[in-house]
Amino acid sequence: MRLPTPPPPGGDDPVAWVREHLGHLVREGADGTRRGGHVGGQSAADTALATLDVSGYASRRSTVLPVERRGASRMSPYIRYNLVTLREAWDAVADAPARDRAKYRDELLWQEYARHLYARVGRALGRPLRREQPRTADRWPTPWPDEMACMAATTGELVEDGWLVNQTRMWLASQWAVRAGADWRVGEDVFFAHLLDGSRAANRLGWQWTVGTGSGRPYGFSRWQVEKRAPSLCRGCSLADRCPVQGWPEDGVGPAADGPPLGRAPVPAGPAEVEGGGADEVWLTAESLGDADPALAADEERPAVFVLDEPLLAGLRLSGKRLVFLAEALGDLATRRPLEVRLGVVAEELAGRRLAVTHAPVPGFARRAAEVEPVEVHPYPWLVRPRSVPVQSFTAWRRAVGAPRS
Repeated sequence: MRLPTPPPPGGDDPVAWVREHLGHLVREGADGTRRGGHVGGQSAADTALATLDVSGYASRRSTVLPVERRGASRMSPYIRYNLVTLREAWDAVADAPARDRAKYRDELLWQEYARHLYARVGRALGRPLRREQPRTADRWPTPWPDEMACMAATTGELVEDGWLVNQTRMWLASQWAVRAGADWRVGEDVFFAHLLDGSRAANRLGWQWTVGTGSGRPYGFSRWQVEKRAPSLCRGCSLADRCPVQGWPEDGVGPAADGPPLGRAPVPAGPAEVEGGGADEVWLTAESLGDADPALAADEERPAVFVLDEPLLAGLRLSGKRLVFLAEALGDLATRRPLEVRLGVVAEELAGRRLAVTHAPVPGFARRAAEVEPVEVHPYPWLVRPRSVPVQSFTAWRRAVGAPRS
């Protein structure tokens, strides 16, 4: 089914578009759909990149409160959809103070590592890589209790804005799984549903590292972190005198897991050069929505088509704010190039078309591309092109690929 082209970002029009055409797929329902804390689209991404200033990032990236003291860049939603590529973000901070530049680029490399790992193991990233989740003697009835000011504030940001600083992502993941003993995969699904930058690659790796299933050692969340990063939360908490996370959680790691092989082996990277040719249209995917998408940039005259995968979205039940962000990205693109937006089964919606597409390093792309059979495939815009390397840790991967120096 062809949908009307989404309106450009600004005002309530993109929200109304999602309510009308995608409301049946939204977690909150059509009436509960609204915008998150970022405006979607290439124009907003370009503005964010042009004004990116990471001065103080190394010392303030983990600050939670007050908000005005946060050093996080808030670029991640644009990077997730390649509205800003990792290379563009890398180059944009070339003149930043050395310590801040190095720390910020380390985080960009972590994102690239997550993409390499996901390209290598695929859906296996949804099960423990190295260790099972630590076993908790007393499970909490509610993993994120509203009575805890730190939990109420951070889950509020997650649900309202769809974005969190990295520090609070670790708090929530550790509290959910290490403290409360809830299944980390369920918590990861909650993050994925709400975060505007939600990707299975970065999201699952973050949870696995925090819980200890990927790192081998869980991150311990306690009152100490809150008092250091957001002291006002503890001062105003009703549980200040009986804090349930006053001390450190019990030490310990889960038993060894039968995870996928992570040693030296090829990381699927897609073509290094354009394969095929003669396409009439560009098939856009959620992994590459920017104007610099290689398949788009190869021919400025070719129209584009994007398919909202209805069966997939019905199963995911994403928050409306994620779909509004996506609609704004599509609406913004449509102001510069002919764009057709469809809803349904991807292979059926694209049947019989001669399509160009940019390779995407996710398992869903491989399945759909095998059905769609694009006639022209462009290389994915890697920051560091994958090779036959170990992926059991960020350090091992970084050394093996010869990642660029900060």
